[in-house]
Amino acid sequence: MSWRRGGGADGVARRWVLLLCVGSFCLGLLFTNRMWTLPEASEIAIPNERKGKESELMAGDCSIRKVQGKRDYGDMLHMSDTHHDAQTLDKTIANLETELSAARTLQDSFLNGSPVSEEYKASESTGRRKYLMVIGINTAFSSRKRRDSIRNTWMPQGEMKKKLEEEKGIIIRFVIGHSAISGGIVDRAIEAEDKKHGDFMRLDHVEGYLELSGKTRTYFATAVALWDANFYVKVDDDVHVNIATLGNILSKHILKPRVYIGCMKSGPVLSDKDVRYYEPEHWKFGEVGNKYFRHATGQLYAISKDLATYISINKHVLHKYINEDVSLGSWLIGLDVEHIDDRRLCCGTPPDCEWKAQAGNTCAASFDWKCSGICNSVQNIWGVHKKCSEGEKALSTASF
Repeated sequence: MSWRRGGGADGVARRWVLLLCVGSFCLGLLFTNRMWTLPEASEIAIPNERKGKESELMAGDCSIRKVQGKRDYGDMLHMSDTHHDAQTLDKTIANLETELSAARTLQDSFLNGSPVSEEYKASESTGRRKYLMVIGINTAFSSRKRRDSIRNTWMPQGEMKKKLEEEKGIIIRFVIGHSAISGGIVDRAIEAEDKKHGDFMRLDHVEGYLELSGKTRTYFATAVALWDANFYVKVDDDVHVNIATLGNILSKHILKPRVYIGCMKSGPVLSDKDVRYYEPEHWKFGEVGNKYFRHATGQLYAISKDLATYISINKHVLHKYINEDVSLGSWLIGLDVEHIDDRRLCCGTPPDCEWKAQAGNTCAASFDWKCSGICNSVQNIWGVHKKCSEGEKALSTASF
């Protein structure tokens, strides 16, 4: 059908169609405008985070600095928490290493047929408590009189010994191995003496003067397996010790992780076979006339738990020099260790230690340098104790 120009019915129809189209178009515009009209800025819902940021911007530079300070403080707290977690992890690893060392020591005892210490059994059954220090007194089969002289002077006995362990956390034991013929007469004599006094630590070690380095290594490995202590001390059986003074000295270094404490020295490396303290491996230390690296003198020294654990774990690969104090120094020289030189650990016998005691600077250990211990200690240690002792109440009133 074609569209015609002009009036008539067809013209009317065309007008209505046009009107209908125009009306629909207008209604569409009206509807569209209502749907797409944007709300005012004040009506827009701003998320809390954006509101906070806009408020900070409007507050000015002071507020910005304040917020930044809060963020920095939060970052510091986060870093502090991270550091604390790292310290906790290090402590956990150290405890696991100690337990591993104890298990290895126990295994070695089984493999070598050595009896398991009753103290080890007790510590395993009751749980390991923390001690301040373990003092191991190096002794020999022939030194019964020396041991008795120490028991009669500076080493507590009976209930005093028990209170020292329980209240002050201090363990003291004579340290000795066994003879070349295990179970011989000298071994039985030590067993009888231990039954009477209960103050020995027996090592899986064959006694001998030229084996002191091996004995020292075994002592630390055994001690760290038996007792969980902050420090492990080695002292000779011809040295006078003031226990409370020693405890006060060591307690000042408890928070340090790897500590080696003693009277540090650096003596000559002796290449002459006919002199005392001859060093068979002198060639390792360079030219003739050279000195040893600095290390603690052997009469008394102490190491922290981390170092005792290190020695226990690596005992099979640590080299032994002829002199045990040199050996210990060599085991630690390549580690991140703090060497602490404290001259109160190597005072002379009276009048030296006596004058210092009168001046209020009590010595922790006293001996004669010329004898590498107290000369004729069995006869003379009582005189040293009388003049240089810290007093009977020092230990009972000490707080470590």
